[in-house]
Amino acid sequence: MSPADVVTAILLPAGAVFSFLGALGALRFPDLLSRLHAATKPQTIGLLLVLAGVAPQARSLTAAAPLVLVAVFQLITAPVTAQTIGRAAYRTASIDRDRLVVDESTDG
Repeated sequence: MSPADVVTAILLPAGAVFSFLGALGALRFPDLLSRLHAATKPQTIGLLLVLAGVAPQARSLTAAAPLVLVAVFQLITAPVTAQTIGRAAYRTASIDRDRLVVDESTDG
C-alpha cells in the first residue's frame, strides 16, 4: 500500500461522512436556514475531501486538473447559491424572523 493509497483511504471515507451528515442535516433540521447551512458547508467540505482523496490516484497533473476546477467551482457556487436562496426566503417571508439572532437585512 503506497502513501497515496493511505491518503485516499483516509480522505474518501471522511468526505463521505461529511456528505452524509450534510444530507442528514438537510433532512432533519427544522427550518430553511438550518437546512441551507447543512446543505452547503458539510457538503462542500465532503466534496473537497473526496476530491483530495481522489487526487493522489491521478496519474498526472493533467488528470488531476479537473478535480481542482470542480473544487474551485464548488467553493464559488455553494456560498453564492446559499446566499441567494436565503435572501429569496427572507424577502418572501418564508423564514421566521423572530428566530434570527442577528438580522442585518432590516432597515432599522
